Amino acid sequence: MIDRAAASPPRSTAWRLKSIFSGSVGNLVEWYDWYVYSAFSLYFAKVFFPSGDNTAQLLNTAAVFAVGFLMRPIGGWLMGVYADRHGRKAALLLSVWLMCGGSLIIALTPGYASIGVAAPLLLLVARLIQGLSVGGEYGTSATYLSEMATHAHRGFYSSFQYVTLIMGQLLALGVLILLQRVFLTTEQLDAWGWRIPFVIGAGTALVAMLLRRGMAETDSFKRRAATPGPGLMRQLMQHPKQLATVVGLTMGGTLAFYTYTTYMQKYLVNSAGMSKADATLISAATLFLFMLLQPLIGALSDRIGRRPVLITFGVLGTLLTVPILSALKDVHTLWEAFLLIMAALIVVSGYTSINAVVKAELFPTEIRALGVGLPYAITVSIFGGTAEYIALWFKSIGHESGYYWYVTACIGCSLLVYVLMRDTRRYSRIVDD
Repeated sequence: MIDRAAASPPRSTAWRLKSIFSGSVGNLVEWYDWYVYSAFSLYFAKVFFPSGDNTAQLLNTAAVFAVGFLMRPIGGWLMGVYADRHGRKAALLLSVWLMCGGSLIIALTPGYASIGVAAPLLLLVARLIQGLSVGGEYGTSATYLSEMATHAHRGFYSSFQYVTLIMGQLLALGVLILLQRVFLTTEQLDAWGWRIPFVIGAGTALVAMLLRRGMAETDSFKRRAATPGPGLMRQLMQHPKQLATVVGLTMGGTLAFYTYTTYMQKYLVNSAGMSKADATLISAATLFLFMLLQPLIGALSDRIGRRPVLITFGVLGTLLTVPILSALKDVHTLWEAFLLIMAALIVVSGYTSINAVVKAELFPTEIRALGVGLPYAITVSIFGGTAEYIALWFKSIGHESGYYWYVTACIGCSLLVYVLMRDTRRYSRIVDD
């Protein structure tokens, strides 16, 4: 048993900021590695899969993207247990090592023309490893940032999980834009240039590992009562309402997030008829502003509560998804596309900015990383990981608008959860240090 009486001395704001920065930078690198796959799939789809029409090849890469999500629940379980037993810092170090390995495999794997079916199989293995890594990253990172922040500013500081998540996606797009417009031709990108960002990802993962070695462990974890032997899953099952809440509040939010971020680049090319370069530029511009919104809305939730912010997302998302996606298909200018996507992302910010802290506030310290990571990863695998595939499937059968209604229905289900749940800011299970 850890001595609770031996409480740590009060932590300064500078100490908290340093720890949050170290955790957030590692999170940024992890998500860069994860999103590079989506950002560059328009170029490497034809390398790993046999010849076919463009939509068929994108379906294959989207399927591998979705399968990678199937490992996220396993990552959420394994890393959650590891983090709750051995510390948040140890789990975050392990996850970044796994991400580094997955990126190296993709960077070095020859194409289908050289090694046949082994090429897509190795791509699949790499995404499974990365899925395991990012599945453990979310729950542990959300727990770490939430425990490091004080009650008065927990929404603000924990929002930096999505700031760095989006920044990772932005960096992936930034590398793509530089390669597209400055350094390489389209032919070079198709042939070998798409491998460059995966090499960068593996290298920056090593830098993240060094940063995370200097992180401090949270006082909440240090003060916890040690759990003897197996039993974390048994403890978790004693909180069925909280588990169901995580699933319900995540479902619509994660589907909306992946629709307007990772899938949107392909949607603008494959459905709206834009060039790859223009679609990438619009995605980067909207994501940059989206990133800046996260701490603002996180801070708002510290003042008015988490529940009103989530309900606002649920109501607007349910009402506006079909009109926005329908209008995007028929845009004629870059500005039209930018304004429509930006409007959608402002709405989605009501979920992304605070979802991590809401989940962390639901669970006690001894099962917090597992409680946040496992149900979240399962839900994201089912709804977020399949978003691109389902969207492309609806397009392939000639009923693309069916996907718009699918997203609307999922957000509507989450709205019911937001209306019925208690405000976690008021009823938080996180004890201030």
